[in-house]
Amino acid sequence: MNSPTWIDVSTPIGLIRVFELHGKISSVNIAVSKSSKAAPAASKLLREAKRQIEDYFSGKLKKFDLPLDLSGGTEFQQEVWQQISKISFGKSLSYAEIARVIGRPKASRAVGGAVGANPIPLIVGCHRVMGSTGKITGYSGGKGIPTKKWLLKHENISASDI
Repeated sequence: MNSPTWIDVSTPIGLIRVFELHGKISSVNIAVSKSSKAAPAASKLLREAKRQIEDYFSGKLKKFDLPLDLSGGTEFQQEVWQQISKISFGKSLSYAEIARVIGRPKASRAVGGAVGANPIPLIVGCHRVMGSTGKITGYSGGKGIPTKKWLLKHENISASDI
C-alpha cells in the first residue's frame, strides 16, 4: 500500500499541508505545525496544488481544478461534499439548503456533521456553508471560527457572528 505524500504551503491563515494518495488530493490540513520530518519529494500534482492555493490567497484563483479523492466518507457525507464542491467562490449556502438539494430536507444537522468531516477543506469550500440566518455556526479547520471569518472576508461573503 502506498503512503500519502504531502506538500506544505505557507498562507495568511497558517501553514497548510496538502496530501496526495494514488494521484489525487486526499486531504488538507489547515494551520498545521511545521514538522521536523522532511516532506517527500513533491509530485507534479502536489506542486500544482501548492500553486493553486497560493493563487487563491493572492486573489488570482477562484476555482480549484485538482483531482480529489472524496471516497473516504459515508455515502451521505460524499453527497454533502459533492454539493459543497459546487459552491462558487464568493457564494454561500446554508446547511438547510444543502439538505434540500440532496433530497433530505430534514437533515440539516446531519449536513452540519458532514461539513465538519470534510477531508479537503479550502479546496472543497466548507467555509462557504453557514447557518440559515447567515450566521457562522462553526468551523473545524485551522483556528476554527477566526479562520472561517478570514476565508469569508477574502471571498467577500458576508456573515454574522455566532
